[in-house]
Amino acid sequence: MKRDIIQLFLEWKSRKNRKPLIVRGARQVGKTYAINEFAREQFAYSVTINLEESPELRQMFKTNNPKSIIHELSIIKNTDIIPDKTLLFIDEIQTCPEAIVSLRYFYEQIPELHIIAAGSLLDHTLNEIQLSMPVGRVEFCYMYPMNFKEFLWAVDENKLTDYLDNFTFDQTFSEAIHAKLLDLMRYYIFIGGMPEAVKIFAESQKLIDVERVQSSILTSLQYDFAKYGSKSQQRHLLSVLQYIAQNTGKKIKYVNIDKETRSANLKEALYKLEMSRVINLVKHTASAGVPLSTHLNQDVFKAFFLDIGLANHLCKIQLIDPLKILTINEGAIAEQFVNQELLSLATSFDNPQLYYWVRDEKNAHAEIDFLFQHNNNVYPIEVKAGKTGTLKSMHVYLFEKKIKMGIRFNTDLPTIGSFKAKVRSGEINSEIEYTLLSLPLYMINQLPRLLQKIGKK
Repeated sequence: MKRDIIQLFLEWKSRKNRKPLIVRGARQVGKTYAINEFAREQFAYSVTINLEESPELRQMFKTNNPKSIIHELSIIKNTDIIPDKTLLFIDEIQTCPEAIVSLRYFYEQIPELHIIAAGSLLDHTLNEIQLSMPVGRVEFCYMYPMNFKEFLWAVDENKLTDYLDNFTFDQTFSEAIHAKLLDLMRYYIFIGGMPEAVKIFAESQKLIDVERVQSSILTSLQYDFAKYGSKSQQRHLLSVLQYIAQNTGKKIKYVNIDKETRSANLKEALYKLEMSRVINLVKHTASAGVPLSTHLNQDVFKAFFLDIGLANHLCKIQLIDPLKILTINEGAIAEQFVNQELLSLATSFDNPQLYYWVRDEKNAHAEIDFLFQHNNNVYPIEVKAGKTGTLKSMHVYLFEKKIKMGIRFNTDLPTIGSFKAKVRSGEINSEIEYTLLSLPLYMINQLPRLLQKIGKK
């Protein structure tokens, strides 16, 4: 299946100053598949070792001698390892900290050898590693579940992706194509972007098979809890996991997760799930410009699940007919979708952090679902599950932060226009004039391109 990250691999391969590449991401987001496909298509030879499946291979990395390691591997794998012609792929590298350290010596002594490493719980190892990290001698990239565009590729809807890639506001958007894209998005919302689930749907079209895969993935994620600590800590992890699936996009209050558990324990569980990339925390910032990390409140945040399909499966939503499924959480599901799509927009070599804005004051509550940074400009984003909905919070934010453009994602056709709105902020009544870019949810992938075009006019 086609993945966006392959383009990053290609650029990395051709760079003269490349370093060993470490791919970070949650379990089963497709790291191994993407790397193996890249190796098959771009290299004459490839050698893959899985340090979890073959623990006996870990011993060779204790030497910090890359030439010795290559010599041993070539004998074990019965193949030559030739710099510039071979890709060495070290999978589940988090099980062997010495292998992570050895990447420094590969870079210094055999820089022409292409090396990619990956691991599903890698962030835990990197955080706890007692050995000297190869700082400045490796580079990282980040991988997530398949986004909606990748889903369309997988179900052989390439003409739809071409249509979206070429859309401009100078043309009329086809209502028939819009209806088809909404239907396909509805399928994606309940199937999700985990590659195995998408693959089985693309091949069989049987939703019961998708549910079986989702159940298996969730079981494997929970199996990892045994690696995090005691049985009580594992219970906290499960409580937090289930709470976030059922309350995605809501501001986290520990008392709402479990009244009987100390907040410190739940906070630690959130931290471990975030490091495992099973959840994503979106933090509140009061900043009106870049960097958004200024005026950050670490104690105010909302959480989203790794994958929208897994979240809905954990909520016991059965895939009988996705086009007819109605839930009480349509708004939250739309936010989860936007969260995943925005993460996938980030440059793959950056570890993205999403932000939102909220003001919790009596009789003056306002909240912006997401803040989006593009070309050093900040845009407030409002998410609507249907075609309608007020934009009062956006008007307040635009007025207070003196920003002239907002973005709305909903299920209507794409539009852009100028509007006036009356705003009440505190004791002040005023009027603003602003530009609203309104896009259907399935067009989030097109946001940077369209903003670029708008900026050039």
